[in-house]
Amino acid sequence: MKKILEYENVTKVFSMGGMFSHQRIVANDDVSFHVNEAEVFVLAGESGCGKTTAAKIVLGFDDATSGLVVHNGKRGRQRGEKRLWFAERVQAIFQDPFATFNPLRLVDRYFFETVRNYRLAKNHVEAIRLIDEKLRLVGLSYEEVASKYPSEFSGGQLQRISIARALLTDPVLIIADEPVSMVDASLRMAIVNLFKRLRDELGVSVVYITHDLATAYYVGDRIAVMFRGTVVETGPVDEVLTNPMHPYTKLLRESIPEADPEKRWTTTVRLSDAEHEEFAMSGCKFAGRCPSVMDRCRTERPADIVRGEVAVKCHLYDAVPGEQEPAR
Repeated sequence: MKKILEYENVTKVFSMGGMFSHQRIVANDDVSFHVNEAEVFVLAGESGCGKTTAAKIVLGFDDATSGLVVHNGKRGRQRGEKRLWFAERVQAIFQDPFATFNPLRLVDRYFFETVRNYRLAKNHVEAIRLIDEKLRLVGLSYEEVASKYPSEFSGGQLQRISIARALLTDPVLIIADEPVSMVDASLRMAIVNLFKRLRDELGVSVVYITHDLATAYYVGDRIAVMFRGTVVETGPVDEVLTNPMHPYTKLLRESIPEADPEKRWTTTVRLSDAEHEEFAMSGCKFAGRCPSVMDRCRTERPADIVRGEVAVKCHLYDAVPGEQEPAR
């Protein structure tokens, strides 16, 4: 299967508290994943786990400290380069649809600007035809959008408009960073279903970044679960979320609410004293919370252990004699 995106051994280090501070946060710590053609790939995890940092590096908005990004066989932007490597073939959809558009600017101006910048139409009539075509893919039309301001649309409509604008350039990859987290619950499935249509009907690949495992399970093909800058488990969505292996993935899975009074959440979550302590851990970064922690977890970084189509970073699956074995 053809790989559209390869994110190879990427590390991103931020210095905290000023340029002379010695405190560092490794937001992406030797992170690797890939995205196949016509696939919805999910990056999942709690806030601050490094998902958005990965998105910014893929989009060329930020530089990796080390590592490599390859899109369709082409190397990404290197440190110090001013050129954005992805051009029109990769597009982004962000979390807040209201922040995407200037409230004092007509929404259709954004479409005409994109058409003009990428020379997508020969004249105004052809531009309108193209814009209407993309809007109809998301359940809208040019007549519904023309000469209107952002305040005249709901959040769900604005997010669909953002997707239609991204589709103008016929991208092969869309980076969707928490695209439904600020949309009314009644409209979330409409947007999630739209990503599935783009994959199935247009062959578009989507990197779906979320903390919502319910929508991740519904829309995703494969998933990478991140915690404190590392990918702790990756594999097919149904396998990873139905039978999670890493203790952190299990915790996330158990946190999904079920509409059943007999299945109340009884799990006790143990938080570490400070977030930066988890980032700085030399071993497994989840060791401070893990109910199955072993001595080696605090000092020895786990490697990827492959079980079928799933890869998991956990010493429980590489245990030495006498240590705790994973519960199945």
